[in-house]
Amino acid sequence: MSEQTQDTIIQPLMKSLESETFIRMVISKRRKKSASLKSVVCKLVQLKEGKKVSCVYRHETHDITKNFSHNEFAKEAESLLGFDFMQADLFTAENDWHLMVNKKFKTRLSKKNASMKLRDEAPHDKKKKRLIEAKGNVYLQALGVTAADGTVKKDKQHKYRQINKYVEIIDGFIKHVPFKEPFTVVDMGAGKGYLTFALYDYLQNILGKKAKLKGVELRGELVDKCNRIAGEAGFSRLQFVQGTIQDAELPEMDVVIALHACDTATDDAIFRGLKAESRVIVCAPCCHKHLRKQLCPENALSEISQFGILKERQAELLTDGIRALLLEAYGYKTKVFEFITTDHTPKNVMLVAVRDEMKKEIPDQNILAKIEEIKAIHGIKEHYLEGLVKEL
Repeated sequence: MSEQTQDTIIQPLMKSLESETFIRMVISKRRKKSASLKSVVCKLVQLKEGKKVSCVYRHETHDITKNFSHNEFAKEAESLLGFDFMQADLFTAENDWHLMVNKKFKTRLSKKNASMKLRDEAPHDKKKKRLIEAKGNVYLQALGVTAADGTVKKDKQHKYRQINKYVEIIDGFIKHVPFKEPFTVVDMGAGKGYLTFALYDYLQNILGKKAKLKGVELRGELVDKCNRIAGEAGFSRLQFVQGTIQDAELPEMDVVIALHACDTATDDAIFRGLKAESRVIVCAPCCHKHLRKQLCPENALSEISQFGILKERQAELLTDGIRALLLEAYGYKTKVFEFITTDHTPKNVMLVAVRDEMKKEIPDQNILAKIEEIKAIHGIKEHYLEGLVKEL
């Protein structure tokens, strides 16, 4: 970051924070078009430990919020404009400031009359509006997430946030997929049905979609329980069936979901989605044992894989990376991102694949060649999903 940039934007920023005239700052226009971080929006909040600058980092598929002290925020803004972004808009009670930074880091700062008014107090922490509300929710109470008065139980707070984060992620892409209604969503390995019920509620009652949902679960007692709760909730298009991911008898599948399916069960779910030519495939993988056993590089990488924890992480990276590449090879636009924070679970990677109607050559031989190269580098014979897709 040049001294000129610091003089032009950081000084009025610090002045507004010190004089309590700061209202809002938006940092945008990313330097690299391929970067997932699109913009950073900042405002003041009142927390228990005092006033902080709260910044929302807006990525392509999710948002991350971080809170800073005044000095920390000034350094963060300087760093963002020095490396990631080319534009900043600072709104204060006295003036609006607009900064442009070109590719050579030359700057242009303009000042205008204030367009926003200062509130009497910084907004306090407030209850976040959830897509899935707890009050009056029949299935959340039946599943033990909420009490009779509709409040979320203390030991289920993480589960409730996880449910809403999941639906928020689905909300980010499913609205833009042109399904022919009614369409069918299949949740592979539905378990106790927390997320299956929430997704049905969201599609049916919030988006108003004509969607049929099927939850596949091996344990018969959970299937019976979930079907009973679906009846109590009046969810007529939601059904749970007993079976495995590989063998469950299913009709057409427009959306296939597999959250935390263990090891190669994730690959089985992906394969069923590919075979059914599903429009969307969503996976949150869990466990990566199959590839870990094969991992045996005969080059300098062996020095890293000698350490057990690092070998395990390599196996996770390679397993999910090859899964994503195979989905791309078979005509799906695929994104890989963090599902929830590691506070909830370390297994927090999600793959979302949407079938590309414009894709012609299936499979893409260039991508398959890259996969072979990756496998050779790491001493891998075959990814489990590769063996499955040979049947396509």
